Amino acid sequence: MKIIAIPVTKNNQIEDHFGQCEFYEIYTISEETNIVATKILASEQGCGCKSNIAQVLSEHGVTIMLAGGIGQGAINVLNKFNIEVIRGCTGNTKEIVTNFLKGEILDNGITCAHTHEHEHEHNHQCNH
Repeated sequence: MKIIAIPVTKNNQIEDHFGQCEFYEIYTISEETNIVATKILASEQGCGCKSNIAQVLSEHGVTIMLAGGIGQGAINVLNKFNIEVIRGCTGNTKEIVTNFLKGEILDNGITCAHTHEHEHEHNHQCNH
């Protein structure tokens, strides 16, 4: 079994900026690559690289993050908790998971440029 997380907007679309999602959808996938369960995890708003979301996702068994735009700092923290990040996903979250399970979604290799102005504000520039 594998567990996949996706950062989601209030419109059930994947969030373009990982640290700004409304919540996470967590999908439990069977050995036969079927979705067997889905749950919602509240998001702590703010920078993904400075929050404890990676630890929380890891505690829920997540091993794959399907993301839209995401910075290298967040990727590093997720990887530290053995969560693989697949970047460049767009659209409806259930379709994204289904297409990923079919092998139709691969990491696009594009990372958001992310600089910290100070503790509470961020400048984001994405290259996608």
